[in-house]
Amino acid sequence: MKLTVVGGGSTYTPELVDGFARLRDTLPVEELVLMDPAQGRLDLVGGLARRILARQDHPGRVTTTSDLDEAVDGADAVLLQLRVGGQAAREQDETWPLECGCVGQETTGAGGLAKALRTVPVVLDIADRVRRTNPGAWIIDFTNPVGIVTRALLQAGHKAVGLCNVAIGLQRTFAALLNVTPPDVHLDHVGLNHLTWETAVRLGGPEGEDVLPKLLGEHGDTIAADLRLPRPLLDTLGVVPSYYLRYYYAHDEVVRELRTKPSRAAEVAAMESTLLAMYADPALDEKPELLARRGGAFYSEAAVDLAAALLGGGSPYQVVNTYNRGTLPFLPDDAVIEVQAAVGSKGASPLPVHPVDPLFAGLMANVTAYEDLALQAALHGGRDRVFRALLSHPLVGQYAYAETLTDRLIAHNREHLAWA
Repeated sequence: MKLTVVGGGSTYTPELVDGFARLRDTLPVEELVLMDPAQGRLDLVGGLARRILARQDHPGRVTTTSDLDEAVDGADAVLLQLRVGGQAAREQDETWPLECGCVGQETTGAGGLAKALRTVPVVLDIADRVRRTNPGAWIIDFTNPVGIVTRALLQAGHKAVGLCNVAIGLQRTFAALLNVTPPDVHLDHVGLNHLTWETAVRLGGPEGEDVLPKLLGEHGDTIAADLRLPRPLLDTLGVVPSYYLRYYYAHDEVVRELRTKPSRAAEVAAMESTLLAMYADPALDEKPELLARRGGAFYSEAAVDLAAALLGGGSPYQVVNTYNRGTLPFLPDDAVIEVQAAVGSKGASPLPVHPVDPLFAGLMANVTAYEDLALQAALHGGRDRVFRALLSHPLVGQYAYAETLTDRLIAHNREHLAWA
């Protein structure tokens, strides 16, 4: 089995390699190809990847290359984890929206739109080259904003599934609180990427007992503290929102906080510098503890499970991003939703979802409309399309904000926008 990671020079990659090494029975990788145009980073990450496999007596080999066509040729699956513009672009995404009084974040709001505009054309070009070179390969997208990027891939006819680590992180958290193993926990996870709610927590599978009321009753304070949301809000909602919902439920509070501290991009850039220096040590043969603070917790397990399921093995149930196709009747069929799905060699089929509370359905519908407008802006460009997308987003909404943010988005991203 051959797997290719586009963006293989990312400091995330050792986490992924560690998962491949530990879960070799689930996903027997024979060749792991790390592709990245940044040769210096690729050399460091590739060296550590080889040492991780050797430490765990994994028989697979690691290949590094900056040639995309060579990387994807013969691959069974291609995992996308790229960041167009690097941490410097992320720093901008997190900064200029704050200057206008809006959340500065790399996957949602104005910053998320900027990232989508930079990313979608690049990802579609990569996917087209994958299809020309190796049309049978599955594309697994971990590149943010996952919902918009996955929708672009699916609308272009690619064999693609989107992946996020929010659900698997919550599954692990709930399992620890309930004193059970993670596979015992099945989430009724519903929403869009980075806009999700856990409406039930079931033991033993999709038809298992719902222990969410017990979980909130006994551990609500702990869960609320982790989400940085007030406990009474969780009691009122009766569900567990993802931590990204704080940008919506406590927008002004978050803006005030973000204005008083360094950006997350600056923190990550410093962390990456340290990590790369560590990766250069030939004695290092395991992922360092610092990597856990980089983000993407349990990313490797989620990626291994999804790849294994798409290639004929692994768990049949996965939380993924895929077409709605009637699962949520209040959204268009071609909306990309994030839900539990049955995953196999033919792709992902969402499991039935219980009726969704209008409180959540309304926000999903609003953000789905934004994602449609955002994708049109990413595919076709133009100031008017950018403005319409921003005006539709619930974290922007006001025309004066949308006008100013449109001009700043274009100014800060001109080098990445062919139409600008």
